[in-house]
Amino acid sequence: MNECDGLAERFEAQRGRLQAVAYRLLGSPSEAEDAVQEAWLRLGRTDVGTVDNLAGWLRTVVTRICLDMLRARASRREDLAEQQVLDQISEPAEGGQPEDSALLADSVSRALLVVLDTLEPAERVAFVLHDMFAVPFGQIAPIVERTPVATKKLASRARHKVRGTPAVSADELARRRKVVSAFLKAARAGDLNAILAVLAPDVVRRSDPVVLPPGAPAELRGARAVAEGTALLAHRSQLAELALVDGTAGLVVAPCGRLLIALTFTIEKDRIAAYQVIADPARLRRLDLAVLSE
Repeated sequence: MNECDGLAERFEAQRGRLQAVAYRLLGSPSEAEDAVQEAWLRLGRTDVGTVDNLAGWLRTVVTRICLDMLRARASRREDLAEQQVLDQISEPAEGGQPEDSALLADSVSRALLVVLDTLEPAERVAFVLHDMFAVPFGQIAPIVERTPVATKKLASRARHKVRGTPAVSADELARRRKVVSAFLKAARAGDLNAILAVLAPDVVRRSDPVVLPPGAPAELRGARAVAEGTALLAHRSQLAELALVDGTAGLVVAPCGRLLIALTFTIEKDRIAAYQVIADPARLRRLDLAVLSE
């Protein structure tokens, strides 16, 4: 085995962990793969004899590449035009998209990826490396160009955002979660009777026009009309996950970890009295999103 083959073998031994780090930092399997591949190219231009800890060196390089990508992303406006939203939430082709399949197979929920996407780049790096991979703050600090104390504060701030602050009591949140969870299960199955079971008789559904078929009304009233409209869109529900939305139980639809739709609910007497389907980018940015813990 020559030296190049040996280096490639050592790199491949680290690839899985590097991709896991990059995926959590970027939220996209394809971008994570690009970051890892760039790290391999940089390794090829480096005198490996000067590297004491190859695993740590590679993790640092991948993280710095991801941080640059996050900063570039943050510097751009990422508003989605209406047609782009429609394209991404249209019924998936049989077998699904490869990137989305990778997401489904990963242990990181879309809801968490959505919340991570709201963090500042340095916050995301500090949180992901420390809380998900147990990297000491002293090793993270040079990457984000902060002191270890300041890096610890970044992670703490990110942790608070990820966990969120419920706007209701724990018991009330659990009650609402149960109702929304039942609604999601019924919607995914396209089960009209199960959807009706969680809707109040006079329920109202209001939707941003961008998510509706041409000519469909933005507002539906009555359990039957709302349930039928929900059942027709069962394919979208496959991509939905529970999340804490504005401090209470809601849903997010986020193929590839990018938020496209959020649902907020008004719940009365363990039934859904109203819900909103929010897809307008400006409205989505104003939402306070966090992970809905068990």
